[in-house]
Amino acid sequence: QVPDSFPPLKNEAAVHVLRGRMKGIQGHCNSCYMDVALFSLFSCTSVLDSMLFKPFPLCDRNVQSILRDEIVNPLRKTGFVRARSVMHLREQLTEKGQCSSFTNAEKDPEEFLNLIMHQILGIEPLLKLQSEGQEQDCYCYQIFMDKQEDLVVPDVQQLVERSFLSSNLKLVEIPSCFIIQMPRFGKEYKMFSKIIPSLELDITDLLLDNPRECCVCGDVATLECS
Repeated sequence: QVPDSFPPLKNEAAVHVLRGRMKGIQGHCNSCYMDVALFSLFSCTSVLDSMLFKPFPLCDRNVQSILRDEIVNPLRKTGFVRARSVMHLREQLTEKGQCSSFTNAEKDPEEFLNLIMHQILGIEPLLKLQSEGQEQDCYCYQIFMDKQEDLVVPDVQQLVERSFLSSNLKLVEIPSCFIIQMPRFGKEYKMFSKIIPSLELDITDLLLDNPRECCVCGDVATLECS
């Protein structure tokens, strides 16, 4: 356990601490979905550090301390988290979530995030989406789209834009944190062999009622063509 607080890793420090053998979060017993989610959320960003410290109304302080002292702080300090620490968290999730398979089965990352953010820590939803006039709140966005032949090695920007278009979705407001789950189809079939990370994400065209420039005249647009 590392009870002190450590900031997220940045630039050269991130490379130095996280690169090499025996780095990252050690996998064990189908934990990959949770390992990669935790690594993505905490290793190099502080946007969700409120999950580690803030006493939310429904917050389970035991789960919060395991997440902070046994997983996030060791990851940021040494670049390594042992499988036993993640199993400790999985045991608590099994107990709190009334689902016996959290300790041995592979889950969808969205199921894990909904459980820990909503039921255990009591965080408000991070995203507000609208489709055909109906609003919905959620904690992450999973990309759903049909296979498109012109996309061989896409980047995240392309996938998010095309997924929003195909599902007729808009962001109601700029999210404080935009967690995106890439498309995947189990062990047998992968839609894309590689996806290039977009280091910045332009959500201008994804925002509801956001003023935009007309591509013809340069004035404020009054019509939108999908």
